[in-house]
Amino acid sequence: MTDAEIALVRSAKEGDRAAFEELIRRTSRLVFARLYLETGDGHRAEDLLQETYLKAFRSLRELADPRGFRSWLLRIAQNAAIDAARSNLRQKRAATLQPLDSASGHLAAREAPAEERVEREELRGQVLAILRSLPEEYRLPLTLRYIGGADYETICTQLGLTNGSLRGLLHRGLKLLRAKLPHDFANHSM
Repeated sequence: MTDAEIALVRSAKEGDRAAFEELIRRTSRLVFARLYLETGDGHRAEDLLQETYLKAFRSLRELADPRGFRSWLLRIAQNAAIDAARSNLRQKRAATLQPLDSASGHLAAREAPAEERVEREELRGQVLAILRSLPEEYRLPLTLRYIGGADYETICTQLGLTNGSLRGLLHRGLKLLRAKLPHDFANHSM
């Protein structure tokens, strides 16, 4: 973290909302990328992003070392994703315990998804699984750039990298990703 960011964390700890908002601006793409990798769902990641910053704002005074802000924030995001996954699992279990009559009524009301949409979702899931299997040093830069749409300068700032090291990570990461993709992947569009 830069000295300016450390000063922002200190100001935010003292209740400066503008400082906290600037920290959000500087870290939101990074946290979103982490949450997207966890959930695979942009809308869910957005919801968890809001939850993460709310929890961070409420507990910012507990942060001992301002230099550890990013790792502390990513831990909060990770915990929010884990809590959401547990909650989803409990909801799914509760839904399977409903009487058959009400469950069948819900199923009949839903439309069967189009074959193309199912195929696209399946491909998206495959790409996410491959992305998750890559080493951490490639996962976040690739997610920030190609899923989050962040520019090079933003990614360098978020991850504390030089432009050259980021370009190298993206190049090697894409090479690994392409090597793991199905051979007929080029015929599909996401």
